[in-house]
Order: sequence, then C-alpha cells, then structure tokens
Amino acid sequence: KMARLLSLALIHTGRFLLRRFSEPPTAVSVSPSRVCFHRYYSSKSLSLVSPLGFPCSSLFSPPALCNSAFSSSATTTTVEVQSTEHEVVIALGSNIGNRMDNFREALQLMKRSGISITRHSCLYETAPVHITDQPRFLNAAVRGVTKLGPHELLSVLKTIERDMGREDGIRYGPRPLDLDILFYGKLRINSEKLIIPHERLWERSFVLAPLVDLLGSAVDNDTVAHWHSLAVHPGGILQAWERLGGESLIGQDGIQRVLPIGDKLWDFTNKTHVMGILNLTPDSFSDGGQFQSIDSAVSRVRSMVSEGADIIDIGAQSTRPMASRISCQQELERLLPVLEAVRGMPEMEEKLISVDTFNSEVALEAVNNGADILNDVSAGSLDPNMHKVVAESGVPYMAMHMRGDPCTMQNEENLQYGDVCKDVASELYMRVRDAEISGIPAWRVMIDPGIGFSKRVDHNLDIIMDLPKIREEMAKRSIAVSHAPILIGPSRKRFLGDICGRPEASERDAATVASVTAGILGGANIIRVHNVRENADAAKVCDAMLRRRRSKG
Repeated sequence: KMARLLSLALIHTGRFLLRRFSEPPTAVSVSPSRVCFHRYYSSKSLSLVSPLGFPCSSLFSPPALCNSAFSSSATTTTVEVQSTEHEVVIALGSNIGNRMDNFREALQLMKRSGISITRHSCLYETAPVHITDQPRFLNAAVRGVTKLGPHELLSVLKTIERDMGREDGIRYGPRPLDLDILFYGKLRINSEKLIIPHERLWERSFVLAPLVDLLGSAVDNDTVAHWHSLAVHPGGILQAWERLGGESLIGQDGIQRVLPIGDKLWDFTNKTHVMGILNLTPDSFSDGGQFQSIDSAVSRVRSMVSEGADIIDIGAQSTRPMASRISCQQELERLLPVLEAVRGMPEMEEKLISVDTFNSEVALEAVNNGADILNDVSAGSLDPNMHKVVAESGVPYMAMHMRGDPCTMQNEENLQYGDVCKDVASELYMRVRDAEISGIPAWRVMIDPGIGFSKRVDHNLDIIMDLPKIREEMAKRSIAVSHAPILIGPSRKRFLGDICGRPEASERDAATVASVTAGILGGANIIRVHNVRENADAAKVCDAMLRRRRSKG
C-alpha cells in the first residue's frame, strides 16, 4: 500500500513538471535516495520509473514523450527539483521609435523576468540588411545569468518584444525591438523554435561586433571556452570576427560604434573632442577664483566654444592635491546657477556639458539641471551612492583612476606601482566593473587614466606614451571597456612644470600641447584643457595625421 502511494505521488509530480516546462530535461542526477529534475533541457522525451519498478510513460501525453531520457531502478522516496543558473548571451536590435529607450526598457523587463545582466557590449548603429529601405538599426548584446530554461527564456524574450509593440510583419523589416539568444550555457540547441548558435551568426558584423565586446581576450571560464568552440572556424569567436574584418569594419561597412547622450548617438571615433575646463572654485591650481560669478563664467564658456570646445566641464569642488572637501550644499550653490546659465546659452545648443563631481547628491542635481555627462575623479570610490545615481540617470559616466582622495592621493603608499599602465588598467577596470554591476552599461562608460592623480612624473609620462597598453590590459577582461572613449587631462599640471621648469601653471600651455599631441596619436579620444585654442589646433593636426595613416593602410 505504501509503495502504491509513493508511486501515485511520483506520477503527480511528473504531471506537474510537464505542465511547468515546455520541454523535458536532458540530464538527471541519481542518488540512492532521490531523483533530481534539472531545469536544464533540450531533449523532447521524458519517462519516469515508479518505486515499484514499472515505467510511468503511459501516463503522459502526447505519446511522443514516451521514450526514456533517464531512469533509476532505485527505490525513491524524494523528488527534488533543482534550478541551475546558466550563462547566456542575448542580442538586442531596434530601428523604430526611440531606440535607446527601447533598449533601456528591454533591460528592465529582462531583469524583472529573471535574467540578471552582468555585462554589456558597446552600442553600434548599423545599416539595415536585406531590406535596405528602412531606418538604421541600433545593435548591442548583453551577457547574463538565468534559471530559465532555453525555451522558457525564448518565450520570455518574445513576450517582451510583444509588450514593447513588436508585431508579426515582414521578415527583416522595421521593429521596435528584436531579442535573440546567441548562447545558452554549454548547450548546442537545434529545435523547431530555437537554434543555438544561429547558423548565420558568423557572417553578421552587427551581431559579431557586440558579441566580441562581451568577452575578454583571455578566456574567463569554461562556458566562454565552449562558446569559442562553437565558432565555424578555428580560433574561436575573436578569430571569426577578425576573418570578417574586425576593427577595420568600424566606421566602414555601415557599422559605427557610438555612445548615447540624451536622445543622440555620439560617434567619438571620427575626431578628437576638446573639453574646455570651467572651474568655479576659489582654490583650483590653475584658475582658482577667476570664474566664480555667473557673468565671468558665461563669458569664459562663450570664449571656449568660439575657440573650438565640444564639451564644457564645470567643476565646483577642487580636486588639486590637498584640496579640502566642501559640503554638498556649498558645491551646489556654486554649481547650479552657472549650470543653468550655461545650459541656456544659444552657443551651447550643439555642445555638451559635463559636471565634475564625486558627490552623488550633486550628480543627481546636475543631471536634473541639464548636465549631459558626469565626470567622477573617484570612479565611485568616494561616494557609495554614486554608481546607483549614475545608473538611474541614463547619462554617460567618466570614470577616472585615483588612489585615495585629493588629500591623500600623493602619499607615498599611493605612488607605488609595478607597471603603471597595467596597474592603472586593472584598478580602473575594477571600478568600471562595479559600475556595470550597479547598472551602468559599458556603452555609457568613458575612462580617464588620471594623469596627475596618484602619479609621479615618470608615471604620467608612461601613461601618455602607452595608452594602447591600457586598452590592451583592459581588453584581457572586457573588450567592450577597452573600446571606451579615453580622456586625458594633463593640462597645466605640475609634472609639466617640473619637466620644463615652469612653476606658474599659466606658463605650461606649450607643454600641455606636446603632451596632448602624444596622447591623441596614442589613441586618446577626448582632451581636457584650459587653453582651448592651442590644443584644438593640435588636435586637428593629429586627426589629420591619423586619417593619413589610415588611408595608407
């Protein structure tokens, strides 16, 4: 009688599992006391063995489910359902409506549906394929973990697409959202509804580019090693991308790497962008006290824009060595009136405003009052709420390398490096990784190696000369982060005065031009400077040289 009751209990459990999952598991762990059903499956068969030793397959429908996928002759007293997390890659595409908003909403819906996002690619604007008479696409990819089975995950993604307005229409036609599973754990899947990996994955640059971004040049786990093994040619995913053309395709072949700012997409690769410095502080090392009134600040901004500034960086808290930290209220009282005035200037219509702060409350108010970029010298280390505020703001985040704070950054213990470029890359990557886990996608991150912050003279020179090494080190862990725009800020800093014998900061402009020239030729995308006119001219010459180099192959 007891055996009969146990058999019935097992039968009811099996029926529940069939209702719960659209497809059965491929594997089962068997022990002398229990049978464990895994939510990890791609097989189309399921069979159970009762405690009496009789097959239970005849109790299920349809008949196609009667072939056994697992069995145990052991007497079973417990049935335990296990949920295992699997690492997945999901591609995103959109070419209708506000494409960036579509992505943001899709990521939020994925999170609510049991998909935890761990990495983001860069963003790519791409020309449509097959049907070319339609708007350009925005493409990206994310990497995450989920307990959903592959077909459950597919169902969830299709529901998100429908909820966001996608309708059945012309294949390859316009759509507000397209979500595709590129990889699911270590599975290769070929069912009626789902094929992993997609058979045309390896020939589509708009899919491969963001997929590569989610990896590092070093393989970080067994699952990623499996993904590489699925490539159609030897050498894995990275080699597949190179065979297609690799980085040479970016800016060519209808694909551009972009960074979202507001409702616009910023192509930071087409020229060097000049960031003009506006200090509202009484104690900044170069121009402290000169632009504290609204009128003087507005006049300075007008001058910098006319000289070629693309971005105005406004700071109300000094970050010079040994600078004292002011209160949040003091910083806001200095910042907000000027920010409002600058935002309203007609000359700023096509320009960007960055706010230089490491205070999350100031950052929030800055965004609410028109800041386009948040520039944080601490990369979130001086305020535990900064990453959360930036994540919710939706604006780009400039993360800079610094050890300690402005009062301690030049202490002896903060000046010890093995290889300064490798150490800066590693430490800065960890800050960016924390930011990404907090919800700031890699496609919104810019990086600054922190020239003059926790660095000796030789350290600063090494960084300026070896920016490619910093990118290379970051690429070992995240190719997306290695592609982030790099800002350098050597302007008028003390190390230049030490080299040139110029104790006065205002006398270091020629040295600044030399250092930004070397940085631009080494891959810097943004230069932060006091003297806009001279450095903007230097940037134009560097850009011309780089174009000439590319034209010669």
